[in-house]
Amino acid sequence: MVNIILENMFGGIFKNKKVFVTGHTGFQGSWLSLWLRLLGAKVIGYSLRPPTKPSLFEVLRLNEEIKHIVGDVRDHSFLQRCMIKNKPDIVFHLAAQPLVRLSYQKPIDTFHTNVLGTVNVLDAIRHTPTVRSGIIITSDKCYENNGWVFAYRENDQLGGHDPYSASKGAAEIITTSYSRSFFNSKKNTKIGISTVRAGNVIGGGDWAQDRIIPDCMRSLFVKKPIQVRNPKAIRPWQHVLEPISGMLLLAQKLLGDPESYNGAWNFGPNTSLSFTVEFIVKKILKEWKRTAKWEDVSKRTKNTLHEAKYLKIDSTKASARLGWQTIYSIDETINETISWYWNYLERNDMRKFTESQIRTYTQKAKHMNVDWAITG
Repeated sequence: MVNIILENMFGGIFKNKKVFVTGHTGFQGSWLSLWLRLLGAKVIGYSLRPPTKPSLFEVLRLNEEIKHIVGDVRDHSFLQRCMIKNKPDIVFHLAAQPLVRLSYQKPIDTFHTNVLGTVNVLDAIRHTPTVRSGIIITSDKCYENNGWVFAYRENDQLGGHDPYSASKGAAEIITTSYSRSFFNSKKNTKIGISTVRAGNVIGGGDWAQDRIIPDCMRSLFVKKPIQVRNPKAIRPWQHVLEPISGMLLLAQKLLGDPESYNGAWNFGPNTSLSFTVEFIVKKILKEWKRTAKWEDVSKRTKNTLHEAKYLKIDSTKASARLGWQTIYSIDETINETISWYWNYLERNDMRKFTESQIRTYTQKAKHMNVDWAITG
């Protein structure tokens, strides 16, 4: 019964749709793929092998029920053959080198994956006649960050100090170019292409390096103090399901009216939900409910890499035009995240538990009368 209710969300448009997801073995890609399956979609995943050990993709056993293709978005010919062969209706492009600090160590790989990879995905869409909706995931870091305390809007200047941020700004420009050149011509008006810029995403199942939640969990698991290198940095924190609900909603809108919903979209929390790293770490320790400590290592850690102090994005456009909104408070976001890792430590059935977290989120959205969650 629950699955039937979920399938009817987002107007029921995902049921039996073929959805091509690049980066499906990553943190956000795994959450998206699972939710799509609960919505009744036929998921075709195209990605490198899981980037971490452990990995959410393997924990959820997603390879058992989606089409799992091991491939690199930099391989244009193979990617295009796979997309044409599988005839997707919708494409979500999440494959990326996602880490700022790693981009300093591997700038060429970062630009190849995030820039050329995006070109290859867009070109594959161009040659796949079945595609009607394409969502390109970039980042809130695509903006030229001037250190402003106010939030960036979709029409603000693109840029990027570090290679990662610059690559995401470039991906935005490239997507706009493809949209104008190939997807907005008279013969292709039924293809909707948009970009999504999300704030700092947290949630269960993330084991990446140099991200605050995985770093905290690794320390807490072995009962060591959490070392925080930039405690005063302010970010727009949100649960991973928040931007994913935006991606799904945007795909729904693009299918119905591609010309009205093409373009860039911010999916970030209300700016009042922007907090310092120190605040988040203290919330995590409180929720962990075991004796644990954290250390400010900013003064004793030699860090020559640039890190922005402020970064906020304005989601007014998504709220006004899509009816999208944040569902969870910061306390609920931290609670859901820590609860996931607790259950993982207890060796519970994480596929079942992760599904329950998606249902809890959608149920709250329904109680809040959010349009995409109302099934009629």
